[in-house]
Amino acid sequence: MKSTLEMFVKVLYLPFFLIVGNGIAIYMAEQNYSKLALAAWVGLLIAVSFLIEQWMPFSPEFNKPQADSGRDVIHALVNESLSIVGVLSIPIIASFIPFNSIWPSYAPLWLQVLLAVIIADIGITLAHYASHRYRALWQLHAVHHSVKRMYGFNGLMKHPLHQTIETLAGTAPLLLMGAPQEVLLLLVVAVVIQLLLQHSNVAYFAGPLRSVLAINQVHRFHHLNTAKEGDVNFGLFTTLTDHLLGTAYYDKERVIRSEDLGIGTAPDYPVAYIPQMLAPFKRLH
Repeated sequence: MKSTLEMFVKVLYLPFFLIVGNGIAIYMAEQNYSKLALAAWVGLLIAVSFLIEQWMPFSPEFNKPQADSGRDVIHALVNESLSIVGVLSIPIIASFIPFNSIWPSYAPLWLQVLLAVIIADIGITLAHYASHRYRALWQLHAVHHSVKRMYGFNGLMKHPLHQTIETLAGTAPLLLMGAPQEVLLLLVVAVVIQLLLQHSNVAYFAGPLRSVLAINQVHRFHHLNTAKEGDVNFGLFTTLTDHLLGTAYYDKERVIRSEDLGIGTAPDYPVAYIPQMLAPFKRLH
């Protein structure tokens, strides 16, 4: 009975977060629910993710804290607060754009969000790719790569300066096109849900979708601790840009464990939040 239930959850995990998670968020926006209610829905999704990771983990060792739980909470609070401030600033930013909107506001809201996801995915993926090629960007991005375990919440673990760079790369085209605040807020929700899926410690079923979606099965390869192995799978939402760059990779036989993760050239990278904020401004070999 338990194995049947586990299989049921594994099959439904991806569509639940991807379709139901975003679908309800879009419905709430259409029905003018408060932003607090939307935040509560996202919080519920995070809680569900944690519970299932504890119940049926891909790797039990990824569930063991490594003096990182409190730090990851701080990362999430800081970075998501910055995202919300950015969304609230959109009317001010829009007032400086000197040409008319070309955003298809007449389209259904779900289609507008999907378009925003596709456009943002390209920009964020290219910024991510550049962060593995240029030292100054890598210094900031290395904070995220210092993780020694993969679980949903550490997808939100980023240096705020690097998150700002990625966010600008993904949203600048949307702002120039005149995307409304509502769409960009739902994009933030979609990013949070995707990061939960991408770093999830659940062996959920994806099937052939793993060749298109940037989910945990493919993203774990990106966190391998050497540049030779980890310079793959840069996409946030999809692997489409990776296929164009020639950086898409997956090996179904490879099992990735904690000792395979981190930064091979910096095994003693700081774990605590404040030292991680300062680390990019020190020399990283």
